[in-house]
Amino acid sequence: MTRAGLVARVLIDSPLPQLDHLFDYSIPAELADLARPGVRVKVPLRSAGRVAEGYLIEVLGTPDTTPAAAESEFVGALSPIDGVVSAAPVLTPAVWLLARRLADRPAGNASDIIRLAVPPRQVRVEKAWLAARTAADAGSVPGHAATSAAADAAAATFFSDYPTDSLLVPVLGRQRLCVAAVPDLVPLPDGRTIGIWAQTMAELAVATLAAGRSSVLVVPDYRDQDQVQAALDLLAPVGSVSRVDARQPNPDRYRAFLACLTPAPRIVLGNRSAVYAPAHELGLIALWDDGDPLHSEPLSPYVHARDAALVRQGQADCALVFLGHSRTVEVQRLVEIGWLTEVHPARNRHPRVIPTDFQSEPDQQARAARIPTAAWLAAKEAVKHGPVLVQVASPGYAPMLACQSCKKSARCTKCQGPLGLASATSTPSCRWCGALAADWACVHCEGRSLRVVTLGTGRTAEELGRAFPGARVIIADGEHPLQQLGAEPALVIATRGAEPIPTGGYRAILLLDGERMLARESLRVGGDCLRWWSNAAALAGPGAPVILVGVGGVLARALNNWQPEALAADELHDRRQLRFPPAVRVASVTGTAADVAGAVVDLAAMDGVDVLGPVTTEEPLVRAIVRFAYGSTGDDVARLLKAAIVRNAARRRRPKGAAFRPAPTLKVRFDDPELL
Repeated sequence: MTRAGLVARVLIDSPLPQLDHLFDYSIPAELADLARPGVRVKVPLRSAGRVAEGYLIEVLGTPDTTPAAAESEFVGALSPIDGVVSAAPVLTPAVWLLARRLADRPAGNASDIIRLAVPPRQVRVEKAWLAARTAADAGSVPGHAATSAAADAAAATFFSDYPTDSLLVPVLGRQRLCVAAVPDLVPLPDGRTIGIWAQTMAELAVATLAAGRSSVLVVPDYRDQDQVQAALDLLAPVGSVSRVDARQPNPDRYRAFLACLTPAPRIVLGNRSAVYAPAHELGLIALWDDGDPLHSEPLSPYVHARDAALVRQGQADCALVFLGHSRTVEVQRLVEIGWLTEVHPARNRHPRVIPTDFQSEPDQQARAARIPTAAWLAAKEAVKHGPVLVQVASPGYAPMLACQSCKKSARCTKCQGPLGLASATSTPSCRWCGALAADWACVHCEGRSLRVVTLGTGRTAEELGRAFPGARVIIADGEHPLQQLGAEPALVIATRGAEPIPTGGYRAILLLDGERMLARESLRVGGDCLRWWSNAAALAGPGAPVILVGVGGVLARALNNWQPEALAADELHDRRQLRFPPAVRVASVTGTAADVAGAVVDLAAMDGVDVLGPVTTEEPLVRAIVRFAYGSTGDDVARLLKAAIVRNAARRRRPKGAAFRPAPTLKVRFDDPELL
């Protein structure tokens, strides 16, 4: 049975998986002019007068729809939509298709993706934008001119550090590139210094803008955003850049989002959620340092910005560029299958990396020291002329303590978390729950004395301050953020990723605690360490030594030769042998034994799919791991697991008369980076 007329297809904004599809509603005559695809609407949901919010995805029965889609196939009377929240079409068709595909790939909900793509509504900002848009539509709207002198100069003198035929093509064509960033710094007229990679991204975006298309630039955090923004301030036309940043006040963020809806080319800059920005005529997606964990979305369905960029590039048929000082195994796989093309600098220049394991040290105690003699002498000489960077593993004073008697790790008596010291005179406290351990006693030997196991930024700064009397000591970590630094002599003690950028580069860089960083239990630890060290080494001044302490083997050789692709290729080869990601895809299925068994029963019979487990995690929960190939097999696995999630959620309705609704017990996560 079908009915003709105006029909709204609505996606309800709900985390419930059983509501993750389009619902049909009729459109009353008084709302016909406002009910347009992309607007926020309110619709009735079931009974008892409940009203839900959602997005109008499609209007059937209008001249804009195809004849085959002009009528609803729902049997029965359609409920009318309750109201249109705003006339602003905040969800564009391209973003909706992207959200739907990205949600289906890991068996998630499209509404969870849309919450990342569309910021919360700000009424006053939206009304002002609608009024300005109405006024512009009533008058003559000048075309967007992206031909400023800076844009022309950037497009004409494009990338002196790269072969000109390799990076001009993305602006004019649709290439997908993996670009090795030049490890160098660029001074700005205002006295600031940025990495040359930030200028590279800005030049790409400005050249794309000059060609009449939009760009989306995705970086991990605000430090990287500030660098790219500084380059865009010099190169891009005024008013052509929209910064979408989670640290912005809500009105500013929503204002920048609405600016992206304007039908004119723009440059969109932001963190991982910027990959969903509604850019007009998208011509370029550029992503910096895809191995940074900040690119991984911590909320369901846990879509990585790299994967979102790959899917969007295919839908928009635009250029895609991954830049970085190192290379992830995921990108290396795309290079080896021919999906990405490698681009290297025309001139092979890189920092002077000196691994201490490559040096001969006759004194055994000197070899075991945290700062070997060679590193010590290099820092002593360099600090006379400028800043010296000392990278350490952990913030704080002494982040890990142990029993003096039995040498076992000191744990909190309340939550079993690790104990640490905030300062030299502070009382030991738990790093998890914050409880003080004033009368701590070891559970193994009943000892009451503690010893320092690891040194953080505070303790390292204290020791180096005594060793270099008169030198200025600066701490840079999460609690002491510092982005820019002058050229004056100083010892900078920084954690990985928090290193300030000095004018002219560091005169020497010491990379300490390498063994501690490598001790983390993770399949990605080698690539992560190489990325941390490469990003720090890129801050070195011309000819400055970069001394890697206590690390040898393939990691030291990759950093010494500045060939991260060699390490990525070796790791990918090993993972193919073991059927580890990214050679295959994986998904974890967690829940009760009965729920997990029901979810994976159909998967075990599929060709090319392995079901490992289940094993007990926390009573009464178990976890199974599903391994499968890319392509259609992954789509089938996601479809079956999504069906299992819907079945599990649907049967957990609140019993009649009950005061609460039982929580769903089945959890599925695809491509978990810490699963293996």
